[in-house]
Amino acid sequence: MTQATIPRSFRESELRLARWLARYSITLLRMSMGLIFLGFGVLKFVPGLSPAEPMAADTLQILTLGLLPERIGLLMVAGLESTIGVLLLTGLFMRAALALLAVEMVGIMSPLVLLPGAMFGENLAPTLAGQYVIKDIIIGAAGLVVAAQTLGARMVVESPSDE
Repeated sequence: MTQATIPRSFRESELRLARWLARYSITLLRMSMGLIFLGFGVLKFVPGLSPAEPMAADTLQILTLGLLPERIGLLMVAGLESTIGVLLLTGLFMRAALALLAVEMVGIMSPLVLLPGAMFGENLAPTLAGQYVIKDIIIGAAGLVVAAQTLGARMVVESPSDE
């Protein structure tokens, strides 16, 4: 379908929508990431409340060579995630937020390498815990988009030329 066959009013509406998305979508992405990190971080402050607590504890045990007591490690993760959440929600200190997010993403993805038996069952099908970690790949990609904007990248909406 060419531009000429699309009604002009539809093209104008589509262009307005594209401009709105270019202006607000990354902010909404950043804020939704902030809500997720704050919500999941707060859960980890209360023992037994986070479904990810056992996996986080096992991962921390391996990463710290068992030198960090489990509860202290989980409180540190809770604090890190909550801090990332608040910074992303507010948009304050974004470079620091993104650096913390990068560190957190290493921790989030570590179980894929450190705990493969817990991540994948028979026939390499992901377990529920594995699915929980694998879906965080999209959080990493979203972080890259937010980072690009923070570092100066902008979305540009080009007006289609009338054919």
